[in-house]
Order: sequence, then C-alpha cells, then structure tokens
Amino acid sequence: MADSKKYELNVTVRTAYLPEQSDEVIDRYVFSYTITIANTGSVAAQLISRHWIIADGGGSVQEVRGLGVVGEQPLLKPGDSFEYTSGTALSTPVGSMKGSYQMVAEDGLYFDATIPEFILSVPRVLH
Repeated sequence: MADSKKYELNVTVRTAYLPEQSDEVIDRYVFSYTITIANTGSVAAQLISRHWIIADGGGSVQEVRGLGVVGEQPLLKPGDSFEYTSGTALSTPVGSMKGSYQMVAEDGLYFDATIPEFILSVPRVLH
C-alpha cells in the first residue's frame, strides 16, 4: 500500500468581495480568492488540472474544469508552496466553492488534492 503521507498538500484560501467590479442592481457579485498550495508531503508533485464546484445562494451549481491554475502548472517540491489569485462572479451575495487539484507525483502516481469548501459573502453593513 502506498504511503499517503508522501502525497500531502495543504490548501488554504483567503477571499474578498470586490464591490468595484460588482453590480448589485443586476445581481452580479464579484469575489477574488487567493489560494496557497503547500506541499507538506515527501514527494515533488505537479498540479495538472483543477475541478471547481461553485454554488450560489439560490441553489445553482456550476462545475469548472481546466488545465493548471492561472495559466500555470506549478511543480511543488517538498516544502514548496505556490500562491495565486483568481476570481468568480455570482448572481447572489452569498455562495461557496470547493473542488480539487489533479496532481502527478514525480514517481508517476496521480492523486487529487482536496480544496476545502469556502464561503463567498458580501460583507454586511449595519445601518
């Protein structure tokens, strides 16, 4: 059985609402997310593709698949990390995202790195 500790990535996320790109009149809420992927395992691995599940507050779900992230397929050696910022637009002020990165280790093993679910929310202003 393969040693799963060899193939470990830690994925952390920071989000921000972008009011200057949003238009609440037409139900367009734009968010950025900054993701840090850290290789906490003992084998180098390359990010090949991504799979996102994006849900808005109205129950609509969109799946997005694609090669790499922000045009890159970073190779992460043990102890390395890679950070990037991207964004999405929702038709509701609250939604969520989760997914996975498809990775290939230097020893040829393919594995998925889970992107934990995170919430996208317009900050509430008290009147």
